[in-house]
Amino acid sequence: MSMIFELLKDAFEQARLPDSFYEAKKTINRLSLNYVSIHACPNDCMLYWGDDKDAETCKVCHTSRWKQPNGKNGGDVRCGSKFKKKPSKVLRYFPLKPRLQRLFMSSKTAENMRWHAMDSNRDGLMRHPRDSESWKRFNEVHVEFAADPRNVRLGLAADGFNPFGHQSSTHSTWPVILIPYNLPPWICMKQTSFILSMIIPGKKMPGNDIDIYMQPLIKELNELWSFGIETFDASQGQFFKLHATLMWTISDFPGLGNLSGWNTHTGLACPSCNFDFLPNRLPHSRKWCFMGHRRFLGSSHRYRHHNSKFDGTKDLRSPPKMLSGSDVLNQLADINITFGKNLEMTEKGKRSRVRRVEDGDTQQWKKRSIFFQLPYWEFNLLRHNLDVMHIEKNVFDNVLFTLLNDSARSKDNLNARMDLVSMGIRDDLWPNENGKYSPSCFTMTNIEKDVFLATLKSVLLPDGYSSNISRCVDLKNRKIHGLKSHDCHILMEHLLPIAIRNLLPDQVCMVLVELGSFFRQICSRVLNVKELDNLQSRLVLTLCHMEMIFPPSLFTVMVHLVVHLVDEVKLGGPVPYRWMYSIER
Repeated sequence: MSMIFELLKDAFEQARLPDSFYEAKKTINRLSLNYVSIHACPNDCMLYWGDDKDAETCKVCHTSRWKQPNGKNGGDVRCGSKFKKKPSKVLRYFPLKPRLQRLFMSSKTAENMRWHAMDSNRDGLMRHPRDSESWKRFNEVHVEFAADPRNVRLGLAADGFNPFGHQSSTHSTWPVILIPYNLPPWICMKQTSFILSMIIPGKKMPGNDIDIYMQPLIKELNELWSFGIETFDASQGQFFKLHATLMWTISDFPGLGNLSGWNTHTGLACPSCNFDFLPNRLPHSRKWCFMGHRRFLGSSHRYRHHNSKFDGTKDLRSPPKMLSGSDVLNQLADINITFGKNLEMTEKGKRSRVRRVEDGDTQQWKKRSIFFQLPYWEFNLLRHNLDVMHIEKNVFDNVLFTLLNDSARSKDNLNARMDLVSMGIRDDLWPNENGKYSPSCFTMTNIEKDVFLATLKSVLLPDGYSSNISRCVDLKNRKIHGLKSHDCHILMEHLLPIAIRNLLPDQVCMVLVELGSFFRQICSRVLNVKELDNLQSRLVLTLCHMEMIFPPSLFTVMVHLVVHLVDEVKLGGPVPYRWMYSIER
């Protein structure tokens, strides 16, 4: 870096450049861009900070804090060794307070931080999280906080990625990003507005132990809520007491389980339905089935009494009630968990990771989330968002590969047909004694596949609208591969309804067109609140029609989660402020 500075100074004689890398780092520190290194236990049991700052071994698993000379983690540190001690794991934490103060150092940015309260557009349309029920309820409960529009409202996003770019590598590093929602829509979700909060190191993902790494952030958020920090407002030329709050978290569905503590891998995986759900295990497909969307219909709807067209039973249940934070805390009253990955030797001499659980643990709740340490978290209407990007991609994959009858990923196979036999429904689709079964109404023939794939192959899209989808189409083998999340977004909402229009029966086309229309409307940047109830009614009918057409194995938890998206829009505002597209990019 010092050599590069010398080269730049020769090229630009009038520029004021630092003389060395050391001088450059000093300049960056004045901008509050530095970070704090906090050592961590390699098994994610604890952080070496606060009272444990000088500890040499983990107080939970007794693993050494330092790496050994051979590069391995753990073990005892040898006294008098000549090698330099290196920590086994390091959390990089970027302090939040100076970064929030920096938002008000520019008069223009400071003025934008008051946009949510000063903008006069009140036409009843939903354009920003400030128009949501959660934002308005927060203002009603915490009047003193809402009195100053400069107080910052944050969203927290977390996800894992492989920094080395090799798909075969299992390395997973987790950045945690904060989003200031005070900013206007044309600035709020841009990369320049995001605040990097911490980088949780790999190579293993933190999983349920992510709360260990969240401790510095939660401590700072509590201080910002209770005491605030003296900040200079450049737009008004005065000092004021800046406070901040965390509105909700954003993550994909497995990440939601890590942040909230709800187990997303069982028959009760839906966090919105909570325990008010009847798990249904498909014996032949060996997976959980999430049907039962008739309960969201009107109480007198005729579909509620249809047996054979659905799962063979009547469904007279009422929709599940939305749980408050207090209800969740009551369920967590007896949960007590020791964090960390306990390494125990197996009979074959290998180490297995066992979660340490104390009295009161249940299968569904894995922990009491650290976010409940925030005094206001219990009263937030929306705490953890369902990621529409992740849901839409999984729904599209289920539908697409079932239509194409993909041998590896189709939800319509021999096991799925045997599940129909076990449930005693749709006897016209049952396989014979030899395991042979007739194609269903939604299965494309080879000729139809050729037309469908040729249509997608020939589509020309504006530059920047999507990636080159044609590169994912294999006409020779009649397959589609390598679709990214945004490709599925474009296909689901715009291209799939056109490509299948003259290929499949009307009842199948109608259902898929309605499903694509729902995602297109729910992802709009401007929403009419009065139309959301009608949108929900249409979606429930669409899901019921899908239950009548597709096999039960298609209804994974990701398909079921679609039924809760409208309720989350009412609580949190437009989807583009609460999904992972901006974060992943």
